[in-house]
Amino acid sequence: MDILSIIVPCYNEEEMLPITFESLRNKLSELIEKGKISPESFLLFIDDGSKDKTWELIENENKIHKEVRGLKLAGNVGHQFALTAGLIFAKDICDISISIDADLQDDIDVFEEMVDKYHEGNDIVYGVRNKRKTDSIFKRVTAQTFYRVMNFFGAKTIYNHADFRLMSQRALEQFSKYSEENLYLRGIVPLIGYKTECVYYDRKVRVAGKSKYPLRKMLALAIEGITSFSVKPIRYIVLLGFLSVFLSIAAFVYALVSYFLKTVEPGWTSLIVSIWFLGGVQLISIGLIGEYIGKIYMEVKRRPRYNIEKYTS
Repeated sequence: MDILSIIVPCYNEEEMLPITFESLRNKLSELIEKGKISPESFLLFIDDGSKDKTWELIENENKIHKEVRGLKLAGNVGHQFALTAGLIFAKDICDISISIDADLQDDIDVFEEMVDKYHEGNDIVYGVRNKRKTDSIFKRVTAQTFYRVMNFFGAKTIYNHADFRLMSQRALEQFSKYSEENLYLRGIVPLIGYKTECVYYDRKVRVAGKSKYPLRKMLALAIEGITSFSVKPIRYIVLLGFLSVFLSIAAFVYALVSYFLKTVEPGWTSLIVSIWFLGGVQLISIGLIGEYIGKIYMEVKRRPRYNIEKYTS
């Protein structure tokens, strides 16, 4: 039977972890009893530099239940890197992995269906939300806009899928070869190219703790995703430049005709508006180009994406 690792990145989750431990241990036992996975399967919690008692709780749980393991990172590196650390660490000691956030808003009851899809020959199984009934209207609209924008700019993403997925060992092996610093897992995993399938579920409400993804982090993730997987924004700047030139020529022709027809009226409004518009376009363009240059700068340094401080086996 296949060894399953359930990868759980954590950051300041001391309020939620007792519930998470029990729920995932019970689900793991259930799958083992049904003969779906090996008794050697385990849970791997990655502490992403938490400032509360998250690591202490993981260590204590490991002493009582050996199927619960912990990986402590030396500092906060962010959700994407923490999840990557867990996936790469587990790839040599498991046959399949399922990644899920510690808040358990994703439905653990579809684990069995994911494993069944894997046994049908799928290397990657995406957990996809049916609806967004638990989200506010603002979050629902912004999330839908995000996926549309990502696809528009050429990044292959699964609509309403976050980082809840199953990956086979060979998919993890291929994933480990993607070593970029600017990491956006939802765009990288589809690039692996192996056979995939989806399972659908209804997302739950967080029962304890606070969300670790406020609007600021969501916007940062969106910018990271777009600029990491597409150069289309720069191409659109070029098109905008040509459009500005065309409008300038049209304005010049209009001003020349007005001059000869003696219909010119004094005033600076149109001039100021045009200067402000072009100035804004230039600043946005420079900023966007700077974003890409900054990414190149971070990539060429080749620094480690994370450092592992401790591991409880």
